[in-house]
Amino acid sequence: MNDLLSQLKQSSVIVADTGDFDSIRKYQPRDATTNPSLLLKAVQMPEYASLVEKTLADAKQESPNAGQCVRVALDKLAVAFGLEILNIVPGRVSTEVDARLSFDVDGSISKARSLIGRYEQAGVSRERILIKVASTWEGICAARQLTREGIHCNLTLLFSFAQAVACAEAGVQLVSPFVGRILDWHKKSTGRDSYPSGEDPGVVSVTRIYNYYKKYGYQTEVMGASFRNVGEIIELAGCDLLTISPALLEEMQKTTGSLARKLDPKTAPANCQDAKLLLDEKGFRWMLNEDPMATEKLSEGIRLFTADTLKLEKFIAPRLG
Repeated sequence: MNDLLSQLKQSSVIVADTGDFDSIRKYQPRDATTNPSLLLKAVQMPEYASLVEKTLADAKQESPNAGQCVRVALDKLAVAFGLEILNIVPGRVSTEVDARLSFDVDGSISKARSLIGRYEQAGVSRERILIKVASTWEGICAARQLTREGIHCNLTLLFSFAQAVACAEAGVQLVSPFVGRILDWHKKSTGRDSYPSGEDPGVVSVTRIYNYYKKYGYQTEVMGASFRNVGEIIELAGCDLLTISPALLEEMQKTTGSLARKLDPKTAPANCQDAKLLLDEKGFRWMLNEDPMATEKLSEGIRLFTADTLKLEKFIAPRLG
């Protein structure tokens, strides 16, 4: 009997949720995602010291101004790790826009163009890059414009149906609903220790989004993210993509059993109970506001990514002196 990971690869594209090159080689995902938290962890690993030192030296050469140099170094590090990952995976890598730009349309667009420019200077086509932007109204507006320019976006920190609908209407390449963080909120809110996998609020949310997209013909890809356990992943088998941490990839690789496809474009229309929605800014903000979980987790996610970006700046600043 095959292991669960091998079976999952038959119905979903597997994406490694890590900045660790060895893990990516081991599990052979098609794509990989990074974020400020994963980058912070990676730059402190001894095996990447030479890559970090070379990148920071290049940043100093590019921008002698001390204030600008840290920002340049952050971008160069994100791209340097992305380039290394692209030497391993056959598909795409996601690189995140600074979370401090989450409410800045023009700033997000400018940063995304800059990151894509760095990849293209290194000889990598923009087809292999997903620019990660927070699923705020401003982030979605930025992604709409970037999409028109042929820059593919991954809308992250997505916790609600309102965010998913607005992203699809904007025509973005991919959304990353955060399964585990939705579960975290509900466990804390209800005082429950656990949920059966099929009733897991994060699983229910992603299933609803997937079925809605397929029923109404949206091309936006759904990538389940932020998993807390293998049960959540099994319930979402068949989702377009699933981005999974090395620990859970390892567990699935070591576990045998039969894995059934749960999400399927053929059955999605019949399983979708939602009428088609068209959301303008007022409708989006109202729907998001009416969802306390999504409102809290979106704000918290932006703060956490910002905190890790600040830690990353603190880590590299002395090395730029």
